[in-house]
Parts: sequence; C-alpha cells; structure tokens
Amino acid sequence: MQFIKNLKEAIPQGAWLGPLAFLVHVDDLSTGCRLHKYVDGTTLSELVQPKQLDTHILTYLADLLTWTAHNGMEVNTSKTKEMVLGRLANTNLPLPNISSQTVERVTTYKLLGEHIEHFIKKATTRLYFLKQLKRAGLPSSHLLHFYITVIRPILEYCAPVWQYALMKAQSESLEAVQKRAIYITLNLTRRMPYSVVLLHVNLDSLAARREDLSQCFFP
Repeated sequence: MQFIKNLKEAIPQGAWLGPLAFLVHVDDLSTGCRLHKYVDGTTLSELVQPKQLDTHILTYLADLLTWTAHNGMEVNTSKTKEMVLGRLANTNLPLPNISSQTVERVTTYKLLGEHIEHFIKKATTRLYFLKQLKRAGLPSSHLLHFYITVIRPILEYCAPVWQYALMKAQSESLEAVQKRAIYITLNLTRRMPYSVVLLHVNLDSLAARREDLSQCFFP
C-alpha cells in the first residue's frame, strides 16, 4: 500500500532528501504485525499458523488507518493490494475495505524497489528523447545536462535503500544505461574503456555515486 501526504509543497523526485523526509514522517508507524517500509510504500505481513488458519490482518489494517488519520495521511487504495499465500488462500476470507473501497486480492505483486529492471526500463525509454534532442541539434553539454537531470535520477531513485542488496549483474545493467547515454551524447566509440569515457565527461560511475549517496544517507 502507498501513502498520500496532504502537503502543499513537494520534494522533486530523485532528490536524496525525499526518502529521508518521508522516513521521518513514518518512523513511528507501527501495527501488531510485521511492517516493511520503503519510502511511501508500506507492506503489512502476517504469518498464520498452519493448524489455526486464523488471520488478524483486518485488525492490523484498522490500526494502520487510525495512524494515517492521526498523521494527516491517506492510504492510496488504487495501489493497495492483498496477497494470500499457502493454505489460507483456499479459504473464503473477507476482502479488506478502505474508505468504502474494497482492496483487490491478487496472486502476484511487485514490491517497490524489488525489481531493478523497472528502473532500467523506465530510464531506457528516456534515452529515446535524448536521441531526439541530439537530432534536433542540441550541443553535447545540453544533452549531458538532460541525462544528469532527467535520466540518471531514475537509476538512483532511493539507491541508499537497495544499494546493499544489489547484485553484480544488476549493477552492470544500471551502468550500461549510463554508458549508452554517454555514447549518444558524445558519439564516442564503444571500444573506449568505460573508465576513460567517464574521465572524458567528468562523471562518476553509478556504483561510486550510490556508495557516496549511501554514506551521506547513513553516515
């Protein structure tokens, strides 16, 4: 489920202060079950004993709604799903209800931040606009600025949270997007070592930037 904060102002997406600010808001959030917080997404999970098959998730949800009401927040019902696993899935459980809207029950769900492929796909689609801007005759400095401000933040969104669990192959896939952006911007040969390319454009690798961001976020 995702929260909506009733604020008149907002922090730009991709800013490192965004996750920190929201974590401050939800630091005191607690219910009777296990919580998994990831920026504006929170997962409630409950382990049900096989012999009892007795769930209290509706009570935990009620506690969550009470907390959101006291903190000026709302649960984004359209993005809230319920998934039941194991023997309990074969029972006739009542569907949760939020603000008179029934929560959809699903068999699969993608937790926010679990799939680096989502970030890569989203960033890759924006490389198309980088190519169009180049065809329009924008100078390399402007193209590089477009990459830094529009594409790179997607690849680094909430990086301090998932950096520790990143696998080598995922890190290389993220880095490949930056490589493509630089090649598009400067017409550099793909035979040039990536380290030389980074020196040429005065950029750090995404891996180095994630490490720095994590150090700033969790000193």
